[in-house]
Amino acid sequence: MNPTTLAALAAFPSQLEAHYTAIPQAFRHWAPPSWEGVPSEAFTAIEQLCHVRDIEIEGYHMRFRRTLSETHPTLASIDSEPLAIERHYDTADAATVLAEFRLARVQTMEIVSQLSDVQLARTAVFEGYGPLTMRSLIHYLCSHDQQHLAGLQWLAGKIDAASLTT
Repeated sequence: MNPTTLAALAAFPSQLEAHYTAIPQAFRHWAPPSWEGVPSEAFTAIEQLCHVRDIEIEGYHMRFRRTLSETHPTLASIDSEPLAIERHYDTADAATVLAEFRLARVQTMEIVSQLSDVQLARTAVFEGYGPLTMRSLIHYLCSHDQQHLAGLQWLAGKIDAASLTT
């Protein structure tokens, strides 16, 4: 697997925490009047953390297992908004969510860092993405990480801009 991608995946938990803690405490549950232009899902800062944790565990861990153990499986996409409501992301404890995510990412790294070329070439179909390989799936996870760092930065920009209208 590409060492740059593996390094980015390994570094992400610390980056996620740093980006989250850069959001002022009073704005961690804040939603802008419009989500137009958001580069991630339309989630508040705390909801971003919960989403990343749940997608790691229930999305990517499952997709990795199925791609490695089944013949060309179809991998489900997860509808994130109902999950956020059902699990009350808006009331989550950030320290707990970050700890759970860190553990999940350690498990991810254990899976993806030891794969052989044959395993990286295993195929699946991912709803919304189409045909892919295990290697593709790992790149998509890294891309997902970056989307959520961008989402937190976007929120920081909206928070700063909101001070102009008050």
